[in-house]
Amino acid sequence: MNKTFISLSSLSMDLERVAIGYQRGSIRMAERFLKEAFARRNEIDKEAVKPYIRKILNTLDKINIEKDIMRKAEDALMYSILFQNASIVG
Repeated sequence: MNKTFISLSSLSMDLERVAIGYQRGSIRMAERFLKEAFARRNEIDKEAVKPYIRKILNTLDKINIEKDIMRKAEDALMYSILFQNASIVG
């Protein structure tokens, strides 16, 4: 497993923690992990991933823009699953 797919897996876990935090009402925790997820996204070599992953990485900011907390949780979980699948399939 190369560095890119390890970073995708880590990003997936961070986003899962974001989803859990927002769903449980722990906004500070969720926002802390969201910042870590954005930092993790910057670690990923966008040239080393498939184009659809690159597109998803670029739309990750939608979580920060959303106002509804439950929608943020749902979006974070969706992105988490997408990145998890991408890291497994390679």
